[in-house]
Amino acid sequence: MSDKQSDVEAKGPGTAQVLRSAREAIEELTGLEAESVSSVVRGDDGSWTLHVEVVELRRIPDSVSMLGSYEMTLDADGELTGYRRLRRYERGRADPR
Repeated sequence: MSDKQSDVEAKGPGTAQVLRSAREAIEELTGLEAESVSSVVRGDDGSWTLHVEVVELRRIPDSVSMLGSYEMTLDADGELTGYRRLRRYERGRADPR
């Protein structure tokens, strides 16, 4: 590991703090419930990119509820710099891959 990477990792919030901040931010911005974080990546500059699954429409049975997958970017201090919905899907449907 390079000294630069060590310095970046030593500064700023840890992964758990970033996850909490991202979930709170998406819930506040959209008014929707964040269900899970499906990925988190820390960049070489200390920034963060997360994919958060959000319940957009609850239905009964729950397997047909609508979810949205949001990409969120945070700076090295854990502050939100942007977000966007990548896709919307029914909970019980697998990706066609």
